[in-house]
Amino acid sequence: MLRLASASLAGTAIEFYDFFVYGTAAALVLGPLFFPSFSPLAGTLAAFGTFGIGFLARPLGSVLFGHIGDRHGRRPVLLASLLLTGLATVAVGCVPTYASIGMAAPLLLLMLRFLQGLGLGGEWGGAVLLTAEHAPEQQRGLWASFPQVGPAMGFLLANGMTLTLSATLTDGQFASWGWRVPFWAAGVLAVAGLWLRRSVEETPQFRALAETGRRSDAPLSEVVRGHWRLLLLTGGALSAGYAVFYAATTWSLAYATDRLGVNRTVMLACIMAAVALKGTLTPLVAVLGDRHGRRPLCLIGCTICALWMFPFVALLRTGDPLLMTLGCLGGLLGMVTMFAVVGAYLPELYAPRIRCTGAAVGYNLGGVLGGALTPIVATALADGSGPPWGVALYLTAIALLSLACFALLPETNPTVVRTRTGPGPGTETEAAEAATSA
Repeated sequence: MLRLASASLAGTAIEFYDFFVYGTAAALVLGPLFFPSFSPLAGTLAAFGTFGIGFLARPLGSVLFGHIGDRHGRRPVLLASLLLTGLATVAVGCVPTYASIGMAAPLLLLMLRFLQGLGLGGEWGGAVLLTAEHAPEQQRGLWASFPQVGPAMGFLLANGMTLTLSATLTDGQFASWGWRVPFWAAGVLAVAGLWLRRSVEETPQFRALAETGRRSDAPLSEVVRGHWRLLLLTGGALSAGYAVFYAATTWSLAYATDRLGVNRTVMLACIMAAVALKGTLTPLVAVLGDRHGRRPLCLIGCTICALWMFPFVALLRTGDPLLMTLGCLGGLLGMVTMFAVVGAYLPELYAPRIRCTGAAVGYNLGGVLGGALTPIVATALADGSGPPWGVALYLTAIALLSLACFALLPETNPTVVRTRTGPGPGTETEAAEAATSA
């Protein structure tokens, strides 16, 4: 399990590195380089617009790779998604700016960001199912949380490299070529990830489906026809986690550097400190999910997010590094209380024959609802001289929406369900089928 979980974590970290390095660049340099005729605010909004395209592509990627995962196995998804995202990220680092090729530059950026999102949309489902379907029932939350540590590691790697370049290069050097280096490094990381995943074994549950001929012929159609309500609820439930994460890591970086005059290096360090603690806590929170259930932790996480958004904005507004770090950390603690357990929660909601598609599409729908629009909406709402209370209100509303969706979802931890209801379905497959029907 440790070898499988490590391979899953490493690949997820690399894929999210690719995705996050774009978000950091969008907050810092892409506006003036690719949209120079826009005002500073409009340029930032346009850069965040290309950032959001990646989220719109992610559900499409989960449909494409989810079909592959449900029809041909989880393992091919791990390799293909990593290769696609890595190649697209390296290509972003090679795109000439608007000054060199005009409108072709932002169009190329848009296309490559779409391909990044397509690859990442397939990555999560394959990586999580690799660990969740191999893990023993009593420790499924713990092992399935390893891929959930990947986003934090990818973020720290992407921003650590950007922070180093930002601290060692002049503003002119960073804007000229320094911002491209993290994109080029993605090629080396992709090769390393493919090497780590080359010997990963197919999961026992998929092998059983293949041997008995119970694979779904059209998993997306089956999910949409039979479980559309579950799909919408999971997407809505996860939207708060995405919104809070990207508000704390992407929007706050642009707001603090552009509007508050905070040094770019200082703000990156504040955000990285908060994300590092979030990543450290992920497996610990997942163990609580194994003991007490997935749903209670998700409800607690949403409540924390709803209560913390106004303090988050107030602390960010101070411009003080320690207080800004505390503001980001509070929001991320709420977010990790939810997302530490969803690696086990979402697969348990769907039957094995449609699990790769259902879990991945639900997860990435949450990204569209919460992640794609948040930097754009927050930047627009913060266009004023006073504290951006509109941003806090927006994030609180999303947290309350997620709280309502989680309240309508069932508990899925097999151990907890059996304790509460007595003897249930006799096999793991039957238990998953029952959760899907519910």
